[in-house]
Amino acid sequence: MTVIEAVAPLEASTIKPTVVHLSGDIDIFNTAQLRQRLLNTLSHSTSTLVLDLSQVTFCGAGGLGVLLGVQARARALGITLTLAGVPPFMTRLLHITGLARHFGRPA
Repeated sequence: MTVIEAVAPLEASTIKPTVVHLSGDIDIFNTAQLRQRLLNTLSHSTSTLVLDLSQVTFCGAGGLGVLLGVQARARALGITLTLAGVPPFMTRLLHITGLARHFGRPA
């Protein structure tokens, strides 16, 4: 898993989202690092955080747990977390596990 970039607008704005581009595998070997980086991103995020998953090639159970945990923290902070560029395999995984309803409609 690689966080390609986390881009927050220079000025705090409720209009422009903070975007985090992820790539590669999200698995047991990198979920702790991903969780920490995403939680750190929340501390300087705008009111909307978009996770761009278009370059993610695999997501294990631990990765799903990270997404759920970060979303819960985001909600507690008043931040809306949105998934974008969700690959077909992840769309299927989210639906099969019943987690799709937690993330709403992908951007």
